[in-house]
Amino acid sequence: MEEKINREKYKTLGYNVLTLFLFLAIWTLAYWLIKSPFFPSPLMVFNAFLELLIHGDIEDVKLGMHIQQSLWRIFGGFAAACILGIPLGLLMGLYGRVYDSTKVLIEPIRFIPPVAWIPLVIVLLVGYFRFVFIIWLGAFFPIFIGTLLSVRGVNPLHIEVPKSFGASRFYIIRNIVLPSVLPEVLTSMRVGLGIAWECIMAAEMIGGERVGIGIMILKYAQLIRMDAIIVGIIVIGIIGFGLNEIFIFVEKRIFRWKEVVSI
Repeated sequence: MEEKINREKYKTLGYNVLTLFLFLAIWTLAYWLIKSPFFPSPLMVFNAFLELLIHGDIEDVKLGMHIQQSLWRIFGGFAAACILGIPLGLLMGLYGRVYDSTKVLIEPIRFIPPVAWIPLVIVLLVGYFRFVFIIWLGAFFPIFIGTLLSVRGVNPLHIEVPKSFGASRFYIIRNIVLPSVLPEVLTSMRVGLGIAWECIMAAEMIGGERVGIGIMILKYAQLIRMDAIIVGIIVIGIIGFGLNEIFIFVEKRIFRWKEVVSI
């Protein structure tokens, strides 16, 4: 069984390498067919990446510093979303009346896109808190709703049986509800982190700072430097992909039974 799993992993890796190679080949072919100064080749983008990494941007801020600042802002907003979203989702999942009594406020806010809050954020918040608030808005509701629905999805039989033997509510929550919902909570955190990355551009554009991946993209958008813009876009995608893979790895390590069942 283990040998079969390893073969599948190597096969999947091979397919991914082939997909990436085909993408670069199509991109290069498109560059030669279009021949536009606004459509850079993969080699031009790679050279721009090296320039940003070694020498920095037009304000001498290196790519590593941009990445560091964006990660700091992302983790701040994402941590705030987890700290508030998970306990609130557990509370409203366990006590349905709390959610039913407040959904007239919660649900309309959930459908407001984070960018719609930008004018208020610019006026009411300053510095780091501007970034955190926009990113928090993007990540909070996927985490909150995912946690709430996972609690409601717990098999009632798993709760009624220990309750009939006199188990306390705290015992049921700690030993039955929490272990049951943890996989779904981790999945909702992955979704929330993805949306947090999607919000980084909007957050950094209104932040009034000069460092960050979104700000770097904005700088070069004003100069119509498409190669540097694509570098920023690719960096956001690669970092997001890496963070997602870390979540998947942790999930597989913690919830080994899920991997066994899926096989």
